Amino acid sequence: MLIEIKLNAEYIKLDQLLKLSDVASTGGHAKFLINEGLVKVNGDVELRRGRKLRIDDLVEIESKKIKIV
Repeated sequence: MLIEIKLNAEYIKLDQLLKLSDVASTGGHAKFLINEGLVKVNGDVELRRGRKLRIDDLVEIESKKIKIV
């Protein structure tokens, strides 16, 4: 499943993106997913919830992919 999120600023933080795309229900849930190593950014496991994402970044978690457009 591919979800596209339109970016209206210079960047969005990883934990905010997970909440915005309904992958995580709360900030705590987003933090848990990231800390468990379940989230990849551009193919690499990302452990920083404050990671700044910009246009063309691809986030993967389980079978979901989130593309920043």
